[in-house]
Amino acid sequence: MPTFNNIYRHFRQYGTKHKPLYTVSFLILFWSIFDGIISYITPLVIVEHGFSKTLMGVIYGSSSIAGALFDFLLCRFFKDTHFRRVYLVMFAVCFIYPFILWQASVWWIYLIAMALWGIYYDLHNFGDFDFVSRYSPEEEHASSFGVIQAFRGIGYMLAPLVAGLAIGTLVDQVKLKPFVLSLVFLSISFIFYLILIRLTKKRSTIFQTKLKNKISDLDVLGEIKIWKKIVILIYPVLILTLALNILDAFFWTLGPLIAEELKSLQGLNGLFMVAYSLPVLLVGWVIGSLTKKFGKKKTAFFSFLLGSLVLVSFNFVSSSYLMITVILLSSIAYSMSWPAVNGAYADYIAEAPQVGKDIEGVVDLFTNLGYIIGPIMAGILADLLSNQAAFSVFGLCGVIMAFMLLIVTPKKIKVDNIA
Repeated sequence: MPTFNNIYRHFRQYGTKHKPLYTVSFLILFWSIFDGIISYITPLVIVEHGFSKTLMGVIYGSSSIAGALFDFLLCRFFKDTHFRRVYLVMFAVCFIYPFILWQASVWWIYLIAMALWGIYYDLHNFGDFDFVSRYSPEEEHASSFGVIQAFRGIGYMLAPLVAGLAIGTLVDQVKLKPFVLSLVFLSISFIFYLILIRLTKKRSTIFQTKLKNKISDLDVLGEIKIWKKIVILIYPVLILTLALNILDAFFWTLGPLIAEELKSLQGLNGLFMVAYSLPVLLVGWVIGSLTKKFGKKKTAFFSFLLGSLVLVSFNFVSSSYLMITVILLSSIAYSMSWPAVNGAYADYIAEAPQVGKDIEGVVDLFTNLGYIIGPIMAGILADLLSNQAAFSVFGLCGVIMAFMLLIVTPKKIKVDNIA
């Protein structure tokens, strides 16, 4: 998980030796602010044009479907694409997206915009992986990704505040200003891309890890059987992963709508989403000691349970600052669940390295499902109840789910016998 600790540890160990990595990190920082602003204003723009929250959720969720399809095509047909080309295409699509979103007024244009959103996000992930594989030795991969993820987390934390300030108190309509501001941050990111090209052209690739599509090496039915075995063995943690990603999609779908309703914040409406994003950057300092004492699965389940219990109360507070406090407290608990469950997956991969890629694939599947289900579920609940009540309902469902997982999950999950 992205934490300030990742940046501190890496810089302390390597100093200024990794200039390309730090350049990519700043590229990702400003790109994340761009994407965070876009994420903040997209549901506002869709609802503003008269679409129901349910339809907005369906449109929003379609980006994950497009991303998943593009991910499959990218892995199958573009295995050896260099990160410089991938980032370049990503920037091209990113520059197009705000203009389409600004001009969109009918549902099918929004679907096109969402498809572009899913594609450029996939290109971003693919470029990150290719860069790290080429410019970091295997033993430094985790550290390098930790630095990149930390800068990404900082960007997504700052973006809602920037977007809220750009929208200001004129919450009835999203004007041109946040669109222009998003393009400014994207342009700064592109400048770091140009610097990266210059840095990496002067030095040859240090490491070359070709990304292979494992499905192309196996028959599809055989791959499905392996994935089925993995799901049966580790379904409790997969369900939690699904729930965490539904939660994240929930916040980015309805969070901006709630934030812009908080008139008393007077332009600081983005603080609502900052309260959700900030804890993710801080829990890395304490999560290690918790998982050592209680175990990864138990820490993940209890953290999710605690966060859900706090979130249940969200519908019963009316003060803007109390709302932000509830979100902050629940997010602190939820943020401990993310790294704990990811640590459990790392254990499974270490225990059964022969199916490591398959485990990653299954986790990615449940992640995508979460981002498809989350916006749709959020939109339906918001239309049936209210934006606030939707969060409390999610919290109640989370409490029930966490209790069930604590009951049915075995103390030790063994995956070393997967063939």
